[in-house]
Amino acid sequence: MIIVLLGPPGSGKGTYASILTKKLEIPHISTGDLVRDEIKAGTKLGKEAAEYVNRGELIPDEKILEILKNRVSKQDCVKGFILDGYPRTIKQAEDLNKIAKIDVVVNLNVSDQIIIDRLGYRLTCKSCGAIYNEKTLKPKKPGVCDKCGGPLYKREDDKPEVIKERLNVYREKTQPLIDFYKAKGLLIEVKTEKPNAPPEEVANEILNLINKKIK
Repeated sequence: MIIVLLGPPGSGKGTYASILTKKLEIPHISTGDLVRDEIKAGTKLGKEAAEYVNRGELIPDEKILEILKNRVSKQDCVKGFILDGYPRTIKQAEDLNKIAKIDVVVNLNVSDQIIIDRLGYRLTCKSCGAIYNEKTLKPKKPGVCDKCGGPLYKREDDKPEVIKERLNVYREKTQPLIDFYKAKGLLIEVKTEKPNAPPEEVANEILNLINKKIK
């Protein structure tokens, strides 16, 4: 089963994917993480990607697709995978069709206010990128990552006024993609209206909708 997760920043894509990956026993693949791993490992593709990053440019779609193609060809992806953060445009969606047959696309429909509340309290680990929340997902030790012991910090782009602008940009760019998958009959909408809904509860709702969709 191949699942694409769509949703604005702060909608919980990474959190829900980490739960679904255990329930479905398929890997969670974030293209952002893939690119960082390639750069860190110093692979040929990683070095090429780093050149774009260092120049402050976007990595071309064909390079992202190549990195993704390498990842999904591995043994643990035989039963499928969950894609988070890709595709972001119609062009990327069409490219993705060349290497994988998507079974279902989950669009996380979360109100701006819930997202602002979530991101306003978000803490990120400087070392490993793990995410916490001062209200709902506190680290065991204040300011310290549970996973690697790295320092936690607040991102500059998690300020309310910046978040609103990011959401406007996201919706403007992603609406065509939502329409694209809706037209193909692959889209399911998951609306979250409770600001502190337990992630496990939402993940179970997503799973139920997926099972209904693919039967």
